[in-house]
Amino acid sequence: MKTPMAPPFKIHVDPTGTPVDITNYRGMIGSLLYLTARRHDIMYATCLCARYQANPKESHLAAVKHIFRKKQNPVSTSNAEAEYVAAGSCCAQIFWMKNQLQDYDKFYSQIPILCDNSGAIAIANNPVLHSRSKHIDIRYHFIRDHVSKSDIELHFIPTDLQLADLFAKPLDETRFNFLVGSLGMLNFE
Repeated sequence: MKTPMAPPFKIHVDPTGTPVDITNYRGMIGSLLYLTARRHDIMYATCLCARYQANPKESHLAAVKHIFRKKQNPVSTSNAEAEYVAAGSCCAQIFWMKNQLQDYDKFYSQIPILCDNSGAIAIANNPVLHSRSKHIDIRYHFIRDHVSKSDIELHFIPTDLQLADLFAKPLDETRFNFLVGSLGMLNFE
């Protein structure tokens, strides 16, 4: 079977092959199955190898190791791009809330968005597409239009002052208490 998703060699029942550690093999298959949620290109090969979890041989282990060696195409070419896309999504949410508030005669302009990546801010503030940003899908440039119209303002905030970390990352007690206090939340200790 020669498809881009299948290992280049045939996987079959191997009664004469050397057995391998079942626990290790199953652990590797489990890791690959977890990855298939985002890596659809390895799904077929992983499921094919998963058939032999009851009695894996060296040939099956070689196929699993081959799947681990598959090169992953990068989803984003930089952290700046990922932050830019996230800021664009934030901008869309802000404008939805702004439209809802207009029904209650609450009008806002020049809404600040805090971003901890100066590269993402530079992409949003620059109306010219460059070679490093031309591959970004057009729907993510929503934020660029609103920055140019002064509907929103992007402000840099250092990572250590990023209050959203409280909701998105596991934190130690000191950092957690600092962010809770910065948000003005009550500490019930």
